[in-house]
Amino acid sequence: MRPRTSVLAAAATLILAGCGTPGGEAADGGVTGTVTVFAAASLTATFDRIGRDFEAAHPGSTVVFNFAGSSALATQLTEGAPADVFASAAPQHLAAVATADDADGTPAVFVRNQLVIAVADGNPEGIRSLGDLTRPGLKVALCAEQVPCGSAARRALDAAGVALTPVTLEADVRGALAKVRLGEVDAALVYRTDTHAAAPEVAAVEFPESAQAVNDYPIAVLADAPNPTAAHAFVAHVRSARSRAVLTEAGFQAP
Repeated sequence: MRPRTSVLAAAATLILAGCGTPGGEAADGGVTGTVTVFAAASLTATFDRIGRDFEAAHPGSTVVFNFAGSSALATQLTEGAPADVFASAAPQHLAAVATADDADGTPAVFVRNQLVIAVADGNPEGIRSLGDLTRPGLKVALCAEQVPCGSAARRALDAAGVALTPVTLEADVRGALAKVRLGEVDAALVYRTDTHAAAPEVAAVEFPESAQAVNDYPIAVLADAPNPTAAHAFVAHVRSARSRAVLTEAGFQAP
């Protein structure tokens, strides 16, 4: 299992960096050292793979991930947690911790993601629409509205004119999906990529209102990055054709 940070020491408040410094660069110009990446929970599987590819391409480098809800990550960063890169599931959470200085530091939207209704394999409750989620006795999980999957769910439900009372509000999309996998709820609103990763145990039900709930994912290097050279290299790697193929295979959409 790849390392993931959880408790982080205080550091200066972070803003975006436009250029790197010599830290993290080997004598031969290669990238070395640790690059710490804060990333939205929905990126876990793909970034684990992309991180392994990055380490293979840059011997002597190590990628350490902190995966969580984007709002929680933004809070950690504004409270001084040290990190090199932030990949958010919504632009507002990255904007909350950083302001672009120049073209090089401008956050780049590298993928988009769309909501689906996650159900158990075979869809035993026969759920076909958002309206079906209001049936008496049906248990539904949503993400809390302060995280991107929760705010996207609210936009979709409002677009459908559906008033839904979930039995649980989860801190990130992994929590909502886990409720379906464990049989604790009948359905959850999660990203298409999450059901893709959980198949065949979990199936996805598409719904038209999801067009109103597409999230842009921006990524940026942070100004006080301990390893800015490796940070810029990692962002470039995420935006490479090789990584785009990994993201597309997982169900992410091109920006």
